[in-house]
Amino acid sequence: MAELRTLARPYAKAAFAAAQEHKELAEWAQVLTIAGQVTANADIRQLLANPGLEEQKKAELILEVVQDGLTDQIRNFFAVLAENRRLTLLPEIAALFNTYRADLERTVDIDVTAAFELTDEQQQKLAQALSRKLEREVSLAASMDKSLIGGVVIRAGDLVIDASVRAKLNKLADALGS
Repeated sequence: MAELRTLARPYAKAAFAAAQEHKELAEWAQVLTIAGQVTANADIRQLLANPGLEEQKKAELILEVVQDGLTDQIRNFFAVLAENRRLTLLPEIAALFNTYRADLERTVDIDVTAAFELTDEQQQKLAQALSRKLEREVSLAASMDKSLIGGVVIRAGDLVIDASVRAKLNKLADALGS
């Protein structure tokens, strides 16, 4: 995974620079996200691995699925990816592009898993507190997992805050076992 990210990074940076230059961040993000989802599909990955199909044709097939928001710059970007046999990197390119965009726009997507259903008021208070702590605009998605017993697990990119009872019990068990 790390190697794929390393290969994808220059393409993601180039795409981000082009999107910024033409003030098309939203369009590029949409196209790359859809293309990344398409190329992450196992059947499409098998198609992309087919040596009998020309690289440019593979790019055209992906762009046919995307359809909306295709500018000349985006088409050229996909042509370069095809020429360099890097279409399979699209999921990583999309992820990096969206990370660069979130950094620029000072936003963060946060997933909160709680042992109980969070009310709208609780979600709003949590979002406000995290927004102050992270100094970013927060988009919060909440889900429920009763196996946590109590508390919450918060995920924001690489940051994970596990304040669940299950995690505390596991930590206690480890301490007693050693």
